[in-house]
Amino acid sequence: MCGIVGGVSERNVVPIILEGLSRLEYRGYDSVGIAVINDDNELARQRVTSRVAALKELCLANKFKGKSGIGHTRWATHGGVTTDNAHPHFSKNNIALVHNGIIENYEIIRDDLIKSGYLFESETDTEVIVHLIHSFYQKTKNLLSAVKEAIAKLKGAYAIGVMSKDNPEQLVCARNGSPLVLGVGIDEMFFASDISALLPVTQKVVYLEDGDVAEIGLYSYNIWDSKGANITRNINISELSAGLTDLGQFRHYMQKEIFEQPNAIGQTLQSLGNTFEADKFGKEALQVFKSIDKVQIIACGTSLNAGHVAKYWIQEFANIECAIDIASEYRYSKIPVAKNTLIVNISQSGETADTIASVKYAHELGMPNTLSICNVAESSLVRLSKLSILTQAGPEIGVASTKAFTTQLVVLLYLAFTLAKVRGELSGHEEDEIIEEMRKLPQHIIHVLEMESEIKQIAQELESKQHALFLGRNTLYPVAVEGALKLKEISYIHAEAYAAGELKHGPLALIDDAMPSVVLMPSTMLMDKTKSNVQEILARKGQVYLFSDVKADASVGCHMVIHMPTIEVPHYLIPILYTVPLQLLAYHTAVIKGTDVDKPRNLAKSVTVE
Repeated sequence: MCGIVGGVSERNVVPIILEGLSRLEYRGYDSVGIAVINDDNELARQRVTSRVAALKELCLANKFKGKSGIGHTRWATHGGVTTDNAHPHFSKNNIALVHNGIIENYEIIRDDLIKSGYLFESETDTEVIVHLIHSFYQKTKNLLSAVKEAIAKLKGAYAIGVMSKDNPEQLVCARNGSPLVLGVGIDEMFFASDISALLPVTQKVVYLEDGDVAEIGLYSYNIWDSKGANITRNINISELSAGLTDLGQFRHYMQKEIFEQPNAIGQTLQSLGNTFEADKFGKEALQVFKSIDKVQIIACGTSLNAGHVAKYWIQEFANIECAIDIASEYRYSKIPVAKNTLIVNISQSGETADTIASVKYAHELGMPNTLSICNVAESSLVRLSKLSILTQAGPEIGVASTKAFTTQLVVLLYLAFTLAKVRGELSGHEEDEIIEEMRKLPQHIIHVLEMESEIKQIAQELESKQHALFLGRNTLYPVAVEGALKLKEISYIHAEAYAAGELKHGPLALIDDAMPSVVLMPSTMLMDKTKSNVQEILARKGQVYLFSDVKADASVGCHMVIHMPTIEVPHYLIPILYTVPLQLLAYHTAVIKGTDVDKPRNLAKSVTVE
C-alpha cells in the first residue's frame, strides 16, 4: 500500500527521499509527492499523479531542495487519483504530513474541523490528521505534544510523518497498525515504512511498535510508547544491502525473482537443517506441537494459496485435522474456541492488516498457540506470534509474489513433516529419505526454468485471449489457483481455477474454441481422472495447454504440451515445481501484452490496511 519516507540532515534530503520513494514503488501506488522546508524556511511541495521518475524530473527542473523533508507514494482509498488528493498535505502552510493507513472516524473529525474554520482541499481521510494536529499545535507551539493529542482522537490504522516550518530540524512520526522504522545515520535521521527505502543511507534501523511516537532530529531521536513512557528500542543492523534490490541482468523484478528461486529455496532449506526439529519454530514449539489436535491456517492472497497446499500435506503426513480461512473473513467470524489448535499465519511481509487482526482475534478468544511463517524477521506478525519461522526469500520487489510463495511452500512442507515426526507418524528412515529429496529441490527448479523458451510460445498465444481456465487435482488445485491469480494480476486476462473434478459442475459451460484451458497433470496425482477431464474439454473443441510428465499418448489432441521433468520426483514436491512454469507463463504473457509487470494497476505489494 502507501509508502512514506522522511528525514532531517545537514545535506539536501530531496535526492535521498526520492530514492527512498523509488524503492517503495513495489508497494503499489498511483500518485507521489514530496515536501520540504526550503532555504526561505517555508513549506514547499511537488506532487504528480504518475511515477516517481516524473517527480524526480519535476524536482530537478524546479531546483527543489531542503534539509528536512517528507515523501509519499499514494494508493488511493478515500478520493480519486488527483494532485489535490496526493500527499503530502499541508495545514495553514505551517505543518506538513504524510500518512499510510485508513482513518475510520475521519468524517466526524472533518465536520468538527470545518466548523472550526479549516478548509479542505482534498477528499482524503489524511487531511483531517494534519488539520487536527494544527488545531492543537496553534495552542502550544509544540509539535510533539500536538501529534500525541491528535492521534489520541484517531480510530484506524496509520503511520504518519509530520514536520513544521517553525522547527526545520524536528520531525515527528507515529504508528498504529501500519509499519514504520527509523533509520539512524551520521548527523542525520530518517523514517520510512520499509527498510528498503533506507538502505542507500543507513543499515541501522529501529523498529517502532504499535502506539509508538518518535521525535527525530539531526543527532538524536526519542521514542514514547502507547502509555506515554519515554522508552528505548534496540538498534538493529540490517543484513540487507541496497544492491539486493538491483535488477542486474533482468528486465523486471518479477523475472529476477522467478530465477532467484533455486537460491532462495536452497537458503531456506539450509536454514531448516538436516532433520525435522520442532525447535526451529521456537523454544516452546515442541510442547505446543505435542498438545495440539487441530491446525488452523489463516492467510490472504498468494499466502492463502500456499496454505491450501499445506492443508493437503498436514492431513496426509501428520494425520491431523487442518482448516484454512481467509484472514479478512476469519477476523469477523464466530469461531468455536479450541485451545488445542495451532493457528498458522502466513504472510510475506508480516504486515498484512487482516492477518495481524486475525492473530489478535485468536488470542482474544483464548487460543494462544500462534505460529507465523514470514519473510521479515522484525515484522509485526512475527513479534505478535508465540512461534515463528522465516522463509529466506530475500527482498521481493515485484507485486506478484513468486519466490516468497515457493519458500513458503518449503517451510510449510517442513512443518507438515515436523508435526508428523512429533506425532509418531514419521520414522527415522523416512525422515532421512525425505530430507535427501528436499535437498534436490533447487536443482529440480533449475531444470524447470530451462523450459522458459517453450513457455514463451504459450504466452504468445494467450496474449490475445480474454479468459483462461486453470485445472488441477489434489495439491495441484491450489497451484492452479495461484497460476490463475498470477495471470490475472499482471496480464489483466480474466482467469479462473477449478479442481478438475468440478469441470462438469459448471465450468464446462464456458468451454469453446476461444477459451484456453491450462491443465496440470502429473503422473503421480489422479492422472487417469484428469485425463478424462482433458478429453471432456477436447470433445467441446477447447484448447488444452497441458503441463505433464506423462507419456505422449495422454497428450493426444492437446494444443500444446509442456513436458515437465518431474517423473522421478516424489509427489510432495510436485506442487512447488509446477508453480514455476505458471509464473513464467504469466510473466511472459504480461510482457507481450505490454503491461506494467512489477507494478500492476490497482494493486499493492503489502496490504497494510483493511
